[in-house]
Amino acid sequence: MEALANLARIGKLKAEPPDARERAGLLRSATVRLRDARQATLALESRFDLAYNAAHAAALSALRGHGYRSDNRYLVFQCLEHTLGFTPTQWLLLNQAHNKRNLAEYEGDLDVTAGFVAELIDHVDALISAAQAWQSPE
Repeated sequence: MEALANLARIGKLKAEPPDARERAGLLRSATVRLRDARQATLALESRFDLAYNAAHAAALSALRGHGYRSDNRYLVFQCLEHTLGFTPTQWLLLNQAHNKRNLAEYEGDLDVTAGFVAELIDHVDALISAAQAWQSPE
């Protein structure tokens, strides 16, 4: 994919041979975390954290399937347009979740609502399904 190769050329991504075992592990982690994020008995903040990390693992699995890795967490979401054919509308909520995660992680300010977490869980479910269905061109 030319867009990913261009990002590697400018140092935003690193080319690295795909690893089916790593990809399967990331998808397994994403699935377990999403299942746990659906547990209404958990604190909303915990559910958000689980859903966000499930999204990151699934998006990273797609990037790894294409033979790339990123040191920047946000790029795995922005690359979904190229790895899984997501539209900006589909990945923008994930990017918004990333920004909320950073505020929580670095400034201690997590501002999420039950509605946002529910919408995130729905998006992550679709992301995991797309990542599982995607077949490497190899």
